[in-house]
This record gives sequence, C-alpha cells and structure tokens, in this order.
Amino acid sequence: MFKLKTKEKFDSFIKWVKDFVTWETLFKMIGVAVILLAMWIIYRLILRRIRKIPAEKMSAQRSLIITKITNYAFYIILIMYVLSVFGVKLSAIWGAAGVAGVALAFAAQTSVSNIISGIFVISEKALKVGDLITVGNESGIVDDIGLLSVKVHTLDNQMVRIPNSAIINTNLRNTSYFSQRRMTISCSVGYEIDLSFALEALKKAPEYCSVVLKDPAPAFWIDGFGTSGMNLVMAIWFEAANFLEAKNQAFIAIKRVFDEAKIEIPYNKIDVKIYSK
Repeated sequence: MFKLKTKEKFDSFIKWVKDFVTWETLFKMIGVAVILLAMWIIYRLILRRIRKIPAEKMSAQRSLIITKITNYAFYIILIMYVLSVFGVKLSAIWGAAGVAGVALAFAAQTSVSNIISGIFVISEKALKVGDLITVGNESGIVDDIGLLSVKVHTLDNQMVRIPNSAIINTNLRNTSYFSQRRMTISCSVGYEIDLSFALEALKKAPEYCSVVLKDPAPAFWIDGFGTSGMNLVMAIWFEAANFLEAKNQAFIAIKRVFDEAKIEIPYNKIDVKIYSK
C-alpha cells in the first residue's frame, strides 16, 4: 500500500515536471538567467567605479553612502524583476507601497526631512569627515556624515549629533573647508609712542613665526584709538592644521619685537599717593 502511494506521488511529480519544463519555459528561464547575470555585472561595475573615484573628488564617507544607496536600489530592482517574471502584478504592490509610504511619511516627517536634507548635505560637499564645523551653538570635528545626521566630537571630546535638517536650515561654518586660514591679532601701544616706529617693529614679528606663510603676505595697519593707546593690527596666514601653533608663535613674536624696540604695551595702572600730616 505504501509503495503504491509513493509511486503515485513520484509519477505525479514527473508529470508536473514534464508539463512545466517546456521549450517555452526553458527559453524563458535561460533569458531570465542571462538578464540577472547582466544586471549583476552592471551592479558590480558601478560599485567598482565608485570605489575608484579619487579621494579628492569624493570622500570615503560619501562613497560609503552612495554604495549603500546603490545596494538598496539594485536589490529592489532585482526583487521586482523576479516577481514580474513569476506573474506577480507589480501594480498592486506599488499601490500598497504608495499607501504605506504616505502613512509612514506622516508618522516620520522629521526623519524624512532629515533624509532629504542629508542628500543635499552630501551632494553639496560643504563638509567632510575631519572638518571643524560650527552649526548654531555647536562646534566640533566631523566624525560621521549620515543620511539622518552628522556626528561630531567637540574639542573637549563630547559627541554631538546634529540633524541634517538643522544643517540645511541654519548657517554652517566650516573652518577647515580651505587649507589656509587667516588670523587677525590686535595690540595696543601707548599714545607717546611714534606710530610709524611701532608699525615697523610689528612688521618684524612674522619673521619669528615658522608656521606663518609668506604668500599670502602678512598685513599690518592702524585700527584706531583705544582706551589706553593706539590699536595696531597684524593679519597672518597659515595652514589650517597649524592654528594653535600659529597663535602661540604670533603672540610670543609680538611681545618679543616690542620688548626689543622698548615699546610698552599699555595696561591698567593704579597710582597710590600717600599724604603725611
């Protein structure tokens, strides 16, 4: 009895295979296999092309995000194609996806806004990993650029997550965008000091600063009257990575050239007079 049922099932399976595997079905399966192979080759070529883009044209973070988007797009297209081959009506799926998408958009408006803003942030190339940025009251060095937010760490090593919508809707200051920066330092000299002499002395300060650039050249000018003296200004250029060193060297150099020229920097003094009876 058992052998008879097994034979019937086997015969039924063979009949189904013969009915299914026709020349038409065989050619269709071969065509599907060829198309899937072609899609896979194109997908791999696109990924390889993305990875070969030079770092100066696309940062590693931006390349990673584009790779993820390409992966999602490929698998969605692949699934939709396979479903269409097996006779699944895609119009019904797209309709259901549209309804679900509208409901999801209302439920997650903030996230959707951040994703759209993230696409603009990435395409604008206004910042990259390692840049020192300021958004509103938050400043820090960029660690990660995502579709939802940008993560930075502050100079005192605290992690701050900045939503992409905040970056789009407010002013972004990128201190590291250009390789060179300028620093403007103001200092005072007493009213009794000859201004031409003081200005010539100040012009010697950059000579003692190893990180100060000669091109663009430093600039010097008289900025006006101060409370206790005349205000002089020195503007110097340096590589952005040398900010702290340039600042330290500049102040040390100004003090040095003023000391050598016997120029006193004004400061508050208290005169005490003692009267004796």
